[in-house]
Amino acid sequence: MNWILLIIGGLFEVGFASCLGKAKDASGIAVYGWYAGFVVCLTISMLLLIKATQTLPIGTAYAVWTGIGAVGTVLVGVFVFKESAEFWRIFFLATLIGSLIGLKFVSSH
Repeated sequence: MNWILLIIGGLFEVGFASCLGKAKDASGIAVYGWYAGFVVCLTISMLLLIKATQTLPIGTAYAVWTGIGAVGTVLVGVFVFKESAEFWRIFFLATLIGSLIGLKFVSSH
């Protein structure tokens, strides 16, 4: 169950990073909405990480949490913010995903 919470927490990390990107491009009162989304996603993400680390090793949990956030944020950057999707960027993203899967399988919990 805590692995599921950790994955959801990682997705909320993608949410708070994406809100920062959208706030940068927003103007007027919309900026505050994106910052509010950032705070909500950050809070949920951190609470889920805290819950997951009650039974998962902190090193593994933190690496997976940040990895999900990093991979998801790169994907949002490519598909939403039109960032580059050059070969080496995708290659190293794939190696990061492989590393996250490996950490899951070698974790003692």
